[in-house]
Amino acid sequence: MPAKHPTPRIRKGQARGPLSRDEFEQRFRDKFFDPNFRAADAAIDELLEIAWSNYKDSRKAPVTRKAGTRYADPDYDLSVEWLKTRDAIRAAQRQQEKKRSRARVLLICAATRNDKTCPGEMSKTYRLSQIAQRTLQAARCDVDLLDLSLLASDYSRVIYPCKACVSTAMPLCHWPCSCYPNHSLGQVNDWMAEIYPRWVAAHGIIIVTPVYWYQAPSSLKLMIDRLVCADGGNPDPTSTQGKDPKLAKQIELRGWDYPRHLAGRAFGLVVHGDAEGTDTVRRSLTDWLSDMELVQAGSAAVLDRYIGYYEPYATSHEALDKDRAIQEEVRNVARSVATAIKQIRAGRREPDAKLDEPRPK
Repeated sequence: MPAKHPTPRIRKGQARGPLSRDEFEQRFRDKFFDPNFRAADAAIDELLEIAWSNYKDSRKAPVTRKAGTRYADPDYDLSVEWLKTRDAIRAAQRQQEKKRSRARVLLICAATRNDKTCPGEMSKTYRLSQIAQRTLQAARCDVDLLDLSLLASDYSRVIYPCKACVSTAMPLCHWPCSCYPNHSLGQVNDWMAEIYPRWVAAHGIIIVTPVYWYQAPSSLKLMIDRLVCADGGNPDPTSTQGKDPKLAKQIELRGWDYPRHLAGRAFGLVVHGDAEGTDTVRRSLTDWLSDMELVQAGSAAVLDRYIGYYEPYATSHEALDKDRAIQEEVRNVARSVATAIKQIRAGRREPDAKLDEPRPK
């Protein structure tokens, strides 16, 4: 049992107060800058008044229903949008656990570049993802291609940043994330509500990513941060009465088991660059996935390579055309993951699967 600990003081004083009416109105009207909206100015004025009222009243989750008997507080008002995502996760988990279902791989194309927006050309990451997809399909795996570049080219598609509730106390971080949507702040259309079930439904994960300034692309990092709730997150928001930091600290200090909601899935990685940083990104992604207790498929399943090393950006696709070795190595990543999935579903367990963690977190 953890040692008794008084509830720590909640530290306050960082964030500024609410926006003034003038600031709010300016930000609201910026959405309608296009002169084509001028014919609807009267309607926009009406919407402004509603939005301002909702902001003042902090109408984060305007449509709720009672939690019910599955939760610590059956009378707590839970967001129907959160409940929808939770139900999708549960359905995905049931499907994932069916022994006779086909193996499913979530294949993540992590580049932010595509040919439907400013770059005007598809990414090499997408081409490598297609190689992996064809190889997985040949191995009789269902492939769910998650193209994160859509964040840059789709209307109103967004992944909001993690608010780091976990750093207040782990039980304050809910599974799935309950920070979004926040209608009073206009934080809606959060893509993670769809992405969480896609991770859960998969038996294996392959991430194909470029290196941007020695790091993973911002589109990938947004998703990574928002997956913190899959690694120890609290499936019952009523236990913390929504976002009550004091309650969350008390629960964690009484003893928290840090449930790993994605444990046991196989993973593979393809990290590519043109000058520096591939090994750094490969290590950080491997560590992240391993910390969540996903299982590296095999030694060939984790790859970092340079394409057109210190050559012009303009000819990088031609460099990929010529590099038959990396194309085959990407196929091997996919083959390794497909094989590992079969082994795991047949009963393979890691040697440390039943060990207790002396310092869970």
